[in-house]
Amino acid sequence: MTGLRVLAVDDVPPALEDICQLLREAPEVAEVTGAGDALTALRMIQSERFDAVFLDISMPGLDGLELAGLLAKLSEPPVIVFVTAHDGHAVTAYGIGAVDYLLKPVRAERLSAALGKVLRMLPAGAPRSPALADALAALPVESRGRTRYVRRSEVLFVEAQGDYVKLHTRGGVHVVRMPISRLAEYWEGSGFVRVHRGYLVALDAVRELRSDSVGGLLAHTAAGDVPVSRRHARELRERLLRAAQRSELGR
Repeated sequence: MTGLRVLAVDDVPPALEDICQLLREAPEVAEVTGAGDALTALRMIQSERFDAVFLDISMPGLDGLELAGLLAKLSEPPVIVFVTAHDGHAVTAYGIGAVDYLLKPVRAERLSAALGKVLRMLPAGAPRSPALADALAALPVESRGRTRYVRRSEVLFVEAQGDYVKLHTRGGVHVVRMPISRLAEYWEGSGFVRVHRGYLVALDAVRELRSDSVGGLLAHTAAGDVPVSRRHARELRERLLRAAQRSELGR
């Protein structure tokens, strides 16, 4: 297993499929299972291990709040995230111990933030994803019905595009549904530097620093130039100097 095991619970089939699809597209998630009612979900949780449950509140019979209350009594309960069309239960939801409360329709950036909270709640000894433990060393890229994996070591710089990022490699550009803020959390400890609100660059991919036509700073890589904001320029120069002293530049 190379990611989170997540159970999504919603009694409305289209809503269940929507949240399941969003979860499947999230790099943090390895496996997604859906349940159409709370009792089915409870039986599944009692027989299988899930890292997190994304739970609708308004369901016939046993509702989401009641199910969460039952799960809280387990010796090793999954992390709870509520997904609902109504915001009136937020206080109760957090009181039960939910780590987040998502309103439908769920945006990829909010889902990513919730998954980040799930990861931080998992105990140190939990069977965490090898990929996550290595800060998402590879990302799945969907294209024309096929999935390929782009290794972090292939990426020279990352460009933000709304809820997506563009991974710039020597071989081309690959688009992944993930906000750059979330990717920065994982990759900034693995040789990537935030040089601009919308850009990350691999430190060892920077060949030189250049000035643009209006005096701005650019980090030159084999895949193109990356704008560097004034805010990040000093840190980048210092880190490049340290990397050069260790002979770590020039990819």
